[in-house]
Amino acid sequence: MNIRVLGIPLDLGQARRGVDMGPSAVRAAGLNSVLRALGHRVEDAGNIHVRIAEEQHFGDKRVKYLKEIAQTCREAADRVYQTVVDGWFPISLGGDHSIAVGTHAGVSRLFRERRQPIGCIWIDAHADMNTPDTSPSGNIHGMPFAASLGFGPKELTRIFNFAPKLRAPNCALVGLRDLDSRERRSVKQSSVHAFTMRDIDEHGLRAVMEKSIAAATNGTAGFVVSLDMDVVDPREAPGVGTPVPGGITFREAHLIMEMISDTKKMLALEIVEVNPIIDVLNRTAALAVGLAASALGKKIL
Repeated sequence: MNIRVLGIPLDLGQARRGVDMGPSAVRAAGLNSVLRALGHRVEDAGNIHVRIAEEQHFGDKRVKYLKEIAQTCREAADRVYQTVVDGWFPISLGGDHSIAVGTHAGVSRLFRERRQPIGCIWIDAHADMNTPDTSPSGNIHGMPFAASLGFGPKELTRIFNFAPKLRAPNCALVGLRDLDSRERRSVKQSSVHAFTMRDIDEHGLRAVMEKSIAAATNGTAGFVVSLDMDVVDPREAPGVGTPVPGGITFREAHLIMEMISDTKKMLALEIVEVNPIIDVLNRTAALAVGLAASALGKKIL
């Protein structure tokens, strides 16, 4: 496989500094060399330039840094679109989860031109389905999934002048355990397939992933994978900005990626919310590299 890695060091979508260094941490943990060892051709496209928080005011407190985040996501969308047009597989490295708006827009544009919908498997402790009207913080990293589904400010939903980028019935949320009260209603009222940690505990991860993959591949060209490292229990992934106890284990995280790899239907991968400032010996970035490898073909046997 030809793989193009793009760093999107965006930290304006949340309040805890340091996540802008996530792309460097994941690269330092050996992402490119690990993927090359699997036989892939890897091209590193460097980082998109992102303005820092000190350069501007956050603006509307209901949707902070909207202008700056939208600009970054538009550039990311252009770069991801060109990557898939070129026939390469895109890996987006965050940065906070706001970057998903750009990744999804770029992939969705190509397949919209081919009249094919795409699915999404969103692996996260949080649903990220807030809008400016429901968000208690105004932080955009809690809004990108909603934006990809067509809900929220037009600066995010209408990149490339169409919306939505994803169809809710072809999307699955995996690993949920921390939702805002108004966001909870949005998830329940949507057609998104939502799987909480209770679902994983009761039915097992294999069953949850089988249902998620079925939804994401039902009538689609394939699916994008959005991996927020806070889905993993903070004992295994301490370097995240919004840690929530009770997450999936190291092996469960690898099983998710191994099952995704088996489908041969993944169209793009993004890894977000790695914060080396609060990590321990780059453990979270190293785990991210291992999970990317599992998603891209690494097997035990």
